[in-house]
Amino acid sequence: MGCDGGTIPKRHELVKGPKKVEKVDKDAELVAQWNYCTLSQEILRRPIVACELGRLYNKDAVIEFLLDKSAEKALGKAASHIKSIKNVTELKLSDNPAWEGDKGNTKGDKHDDLQRARFICPVVGLEMNGRHRFCFLRCCGCVFSERALKEIKAEVCHTCGAAFQEDDVIVLNGTKEDVDVLKTRMEERRLRAKLEKKTKKPKAAESVSKPDVSEEAPGPSKVKTGKPEETSLDSREKKNNLAPKSTATNESSSGKAGKPLCGAAKRSIADSEESEAYKSLFTTHSSAKRSKEESAHWVTHTSYCF
Repeated sequence: MGCDGGTIPKRHELVKGPKKVEKVDKDAELVAQWNYCTLSQEILRRPIVACELGRLYNKDAVIEFLLDKSAEKALGKAASHIKSIKNVTELKLSDNPAWEGDKGNTKGDKHDDLQRARFICPVVGLEMNGRHRFCFLRCCGCVFSERALKEIKAEVCHTCGAAFQEDDVIVLNGTKEDVDVLKTRMEERRLRAKLEKKTKKPKAAESVSKPDVSEEAPGPSKVKTGKPEETSLDSREKKNNLAPKSTATNESSSGKAGKPLCGAAKRSIADSEESEAYKSLFTTHSSAKRSKEESAHWVTHTSYCF
């Protein structure tokens, strides 16, 4: 079969050897990592955020990913560790004054220098194009080159002055080893945050269950001094002294209720020094008293009643 018409096949056409491994262009890989979003594969535009593993994203893409977690998104695996917007940090980047972008390439006939980066290190001036290692501080979001942090050793941010620790330094687009270290730090940090939340919950429940302290009357506080035995003896003596007094008061009150007071004597209005007009209002006055002639038998009626 074949070889008609004077064609002579060669060995590599007949014998198929092992396939060659395709090598990824390093320059293209660096451009994709430092100039494009990991989620949407679009050009990075401000606001730019970074996750705890050092990957760069557009903030809009992260918000859309968190709102719509559908299974159709194949690129969602790259951001599966992002559970909320708190897991990313907005970056404070310094613009490169030498970068022109697409301003001079209006006709499309200008060479694009891939080594020219949009952002630089504010301390040393190195371009953030992937040739140099860059990192950011998780506490404030400022971006520096690793060389700047090594040369100028300080526990305070070089631009904003915020204090930071070693755990706050995250390498941007690091190697596999760097990503593994950052992953372990991320897991430890999240476990620590969960434990703190669990400890806070029982404390809040205890504060709610405790009864309120009884309100005392305003004034200086009275502090009781002395031994407890002496205080107990004093209280017993006071009770014994109060007992006979209470019985005496009860007896006197009962006696007063039974007998009238001797000092209170009956007073007649006739003996008083009031006027005759005032005395005539009462039945004890002589004008109100009837004579024997006026008082009749109980069966008969009296004439003065009519």
